[in-house]
Amino acid sequence: MFKKHLGFSFNLIAIILFIPGILLPMFSLTMEMTAKVSGASMTSDLVNKELSLLTTIQELWQDERLLVAGLIFAFSIAIPIIKSLLVTWSYIKKHTAIERKLLNFVALIGKWSMADVFVVAIFLAVLSTDHAQTSDHQQLSMFGFKIDLLISSETLSNIGPGFYYFLGYCVLSLLGTQLSQSSLKDK
Repeated sequence: MFKKHLGFSFNLIAIILFIPGILLPMFSLTMEMTAKVSGASMTSDLVNKELSLLTTIQELWQDERLLVAGLIFAFSIAIPIIKSLLVTWSYIKKHTAIERKLLNFVALIGKWSMADVFVVAIFLAVLSTDHAQTSDHQQLSMFGFKIDLLISSETLSNIGPGFYYFLGYCVLSLLGTQLSQSSLKDK
């Protein structure tokens, strides 16, 4: 009985972490370009964004990348919500066949819930780079004058608080579901 209550408690905490996990920025991405001409320089931001899971899905949808938006939505939002609702329902339906069926189904889709971790890992790996820097140096000659031209760009990314909340959700949700399901074996 203790495992069941502890598992349900972990799932409740996971739900609480899930909300900021999808709303807060998962990471920030900044890309700036600098042009230096004969000692004078000019810097411009090319990209300056903070992206959460929801804003990423929204941007992908607007850019008509429907498959990617749909997959991220399914694995990172829909399946976790369905899983949490089913665990809650199974907790309410104590000591019944429905409880057993719900927890077995949650364990089945729980395997798919690791896809949300995979999606987020891919998402961060593709969209973030660590201090990538490019530089191109040219020397122009015009009317007998030599002009040095240096164009460089720098890309910086940082993990945001949404990543840590979502990670906490994933770990606690998996642990809570495992505890809830193992409590069935104790009966």
